[in-house]
Amino acid sequence: MKCDLCGKSRQFGHNVSHSKRHTLRSWDPNVHPAKVMVDGKLKRLNICTRCMRTLHKQSNQQPASAN
Repeated sequence: MKCDLCGKSRQFGHNVSHSKRHTLRSWDPNVHPAKVMVDGKLKRLNICTRCMRTLHKQSNQQPASAN
């Protein structure tokens, strides 16, 4: 799967055993379906947990009051 926000996708590499034998493997991003507000409408997107964290942090920020 691919993250709809940042584009993070599967990466490829090798497992390396104790005997240094290389076998192909892949790493999948931690992607979950989530409802996200886009242009005032809820959209269901597949987003990675890094983007979820960033969106959560942005939604919790309060504008500084001008006292």
